Amino acid sequence: MGTDQQTHEIFNQAPDLAGTNLFSTDHTLQRIVAHYDGAWGNDALTDYGRLAGGELAEQGHLANRHTPELRTHDRYGRRIDVVEFHPAYHHLMRTAIAGGVHALPWSTPRPGAHVVRAALELLHNQADSGTDCPLTMTFASIPALRGNPELAALWEPGILSHHYDGRNLPYTEKRGLTLGMGMTEKQGGTDVRANTSRATLLNEHIAGGECAELTGHKWFCSAPMSDGFLTLAKLNGQLSCFLMPRWRPDGSRNNLYLQRLKDKLGNRSNASSELEFRDAFAWLIGEPGRGVAAIIPMVALTRFNCMVGSTAIMRQAVQQVINHIRHRSVSGKKLIDQPLMRNVAADLVLETEAALWLTFRVARALDHRESDPAEDLFVRLVTALGKYWICKRAPQHINEAQECLGGLGYVEEYVLPRLYREAPVNSIWEGSGNVQCLDVLRALQRSPESVDVLLQEIEGSTGAHRVFDQAVQGLRAQITAAAGDESMARIVVERMAILLQAALLLRHTNEAVSAAFVTSRLQPTTLAYGGITDAAAIAVLLQTIEPADRTRL
Repeated sequence: MGTDQQTHEIFNQAPDLAGTNLFSTDHTLQRIVAHYDGAWGNDALTDYGRLAGGELAEQGHLANRHTPELRTHDRYGRRIDVVEFHPAYHHLMRTAIAGGVHALPWSTPRPGAHVVRAALELLHNQADSGTDCPLTMTFASIPALRGNPELAALWEPGILSHHYDGRNLPYTEKRGLTLGMGMTEKQGGTDVRANTSRATLLNEHIAGGECAELTGHKWFCSAPMSDGFLTLAKLNGQLSCFLMPRWRPDGSRNNLYLQRLKDKLGNRSNASSELEFRDAFAWLIGEPGRGVAAIIPMVALTRFNCMVGSTAIMRQAVQQVINHIRHRSVSGKKLIDQPLMRNVAADLVLETEAALWLTFRVARALDHRESDPAEDLFVRLVTALGKYWICKRAPQHINEAQECLGGLGYVEEYVLPRLYREAPVNSIWEGSGNVQCLDVLRALQRSPESVDVLLQEIEGSTGAHRVFDQAVQGLRAQITAAAGDESMARIVVERMAILLQAALLLRHTNEAVSAAFVTSRLQPTTLAYGGITDAAAIAVLLQTIEPADRTRL
């Protein structure tokens, strides 16, 4: 018997996507970035696209396979409260921070900065979503920190630094800083006003801020090795916002105690913990009793990043699908040439096209909200709309992508099982679906002018498609009805989100593609993917993502 034990030739398999440039292959992302004033970032995005499709993808696999480990005590029994990460986690963080994923609009404030940063984040998420959690919180912390200008001046240089410093040292000794957020408590969950953590002022100022001591327990605190945490506690019975550092200003350890790490469905490269603090040092942010107002700018940006994250993993899923069906043959024909598979795959691409345009329209508004009141209203309303709808679509979308690959989409050597576990997180964290819908209702009640801003954006595309025009006609009445009946909130929020996506596609994309979205979403013939009836739209959508072998660098 020969030494060669191989019994078969391996064929009819798609090539590995490793080494694919995720920016160069994505024609829609390139168009959107250019349209929303971000073309100046193309070189950086091309570089990061190469990393995200290459070495960072492998590092993401390793960081999720070798998950964080909690060390509460050292070998001598001393309390240390540290989380140890695989080197892949630090590689991902180092690369992202060097690329400005955590800080670009603040360190380089210019038109298109939020758009370019969102594109960088979208690329990074395709390699790993877990590390995007500390990156997101660090990015989102800046507007909240600026509620205390003196304190912001102390912390911002480290936060905006492009150096990642993962050492467990006082913030004064580090070249770069990351920030986390701790709001959720056992008894309250989303209801932060049920907070039982308490604060006591120390009647002294250190490093530019009014000092306090906090005692409490946060049931969910992600990225517990952050250098500081924005958190809420009651000061004289009034909910207030604080910055709580891991180390006190005098260089001693703060009284923060990691009780355990959460064993999560997904997002496994990121450590999420239960955090207890006992007379922990903190600085007051904003006015006493105005804690929610102080931290809400941070929450709003983390919600926007949930949109980016869900869009990213759906985009990575269709990358996998398109690569597979271009190379896989069944019954003598490539899958991409078989009508039913073409329809399903094109519909999956179509969902991501709509998610991309909506997400980056909000990014564009973020770039202009300070100078344009209408754009500020747009951000406040549409962030909740997009957070609800895009994040809600991701689990079903990625499951359908798994079906396109069959058994390959269900085994851990491939990225799709990880994406599927990742898919629910963005609809749960930073306020679940009902919370987003209620936020939309509050925005409509408190700022009725936001309805006009939204309708102006949507109605700007009327006249392009009869079905769209008919749907728009009744929207204002639906919004008015939902404002007085909370139980209708999901119905109207979904309608608003789909019509806004349709308006953007009608304005910015191929006529066949936009028409396919309008008819399949506003007059659906199926509740699953695969309901596109126009062969021309299918053909265009299947060419949206460049074949990977043309852009390997």
